[in-house]
Amino acid sequence: DEELLKRIQATVVQVQGDYEKLSSVTGNLLDDRHQKQKDIEALFQSLERLKKEKVDKEDLVLGIDVKADKSALAGKVSRTQFDASMERLNEMIQEMRSRVKGQEQGWHQVQQQLSAEMGSKLDRLELGPFRQQLEEHWKRILEQLKEKAPQTEADDAAGIKKQLLAHFHCLSCDRPLSMLVPGP
Repeated sequence: DEELLKRIQATVVQVQGDYEKLSSVTGNLLDDRHQKQKDIEALFQSLERLKKEKVDKEDLVLGIDVKADKSALAGKVSRTQFDASMERLNEMIQEMRSRVKGQEQGWHQVQQQLSAEMGSKLDRLELGPFRQQLEEHWKRILEQLKEKAPQTEADDAAGIKKQLLAHFHCLSCDRPLSMLVPGP
């Protein structure tokens, strides 16, 4: 009886040690997930800022009507710079998506490992509610990620290419003229 009691106590101590290890791993995974969530939110904020700051068609028409001089036009962002920035932003979003997918695979692996280890350590009656709680938590996280994922299929053009007419007057007779806007 004493030997059985010692074996039971040793098993309880081992299970407690395993539980502490699992708690530590779960805590590390949650911290990692929180950091990834912060990174994703920072990317979405950058995307929103870019959407607010991009050139609007009405602003462009107004700028042409005011007949901006070359120094004012030099201060504007060129199409190539904008395209390069958008490409970098798209690459960052794709990289974050791949990181999230990698994290998702890691979660699946850890969940399978936890299931295997807990299946051998715990009674099935104790494992059921814990497993259900983990699965519900995981589903909520996936739903949140899907809700916040940007739609890459949408048209992301900043403007269209169109020749505009400007109204000029002849210097000698002040007659109105319609001419194409000079420049690229």
